[in-house]
Amino acid sequence: MTTEPADDTDRSFLFVLGSARPDGNTEILARAAAEQLPPGIPQRWVDLTRLALPDFQDGRHESGSWPVGEAEEELRRATLEATDIVIVSPLYWYTVSAHTKRYLDYWSGWLGVPGLDFKERMAGRTLWGVTVMAHEEEAVADGLVTTLTNTAAYLRMRFGGVLFGNGSRPGQVRADERAMVRAKTFFERETPLARFPYEQD
Repeated sequence: MTTEPADDTDRSFLFVLGSARPDGNTEILARAAAEQLPPGIPQRWVDLTRLALPDFQDGRHESGSWPVGEAEEELRRATLEATDIVIVSPLYWYTVSAHTKRYLDYWSGWLGVPGLDFKERMAGRTLWGVTVMAHEEEAVADGLVTTLTNTAAYLRMRFGGVLFGNGSRPGQVRADERAMVRAKTFFERETPLARFPYEQD
């Protein structure tokens, strides 16, 4: 298990789009941040709304193997191939979107796949978040931040934090100058190992 941050030459980014609206504000902000990455770093963008991914059914404690569909296999492979996973989800009811939550639920299933070693392989990778919301107070997104922070902590991942933006109508985030400035250096931030609140000093 490694907990060392990946060298830039070895990094690859997976952007997981969880919005129910195509080309929404959160994706716009994420792409503004991604534009600042060095040209040699691979980027893969996956739109969860375009994957035929069924709702997650927990069969971890049942006998037999659970059938894996093509969409799940594609998503699992993309997740494990990335050094940096960026959750791109607007703030829906103060947390991540339903599509995003379903994606994270599948992580629960992957933890139990024999020989996959999902938890061990995810350790040391970096989880990031990008979200846009109608509210101007970032504190209302604490639920989303907690979801991502604790997910990273459980898997002993690094956490790069959340890039916030403000907007509701299509394209409105472009007028959020503070968000657009933050996007320019977002992926240059320190990425410490995530810790549960009870582990922090």
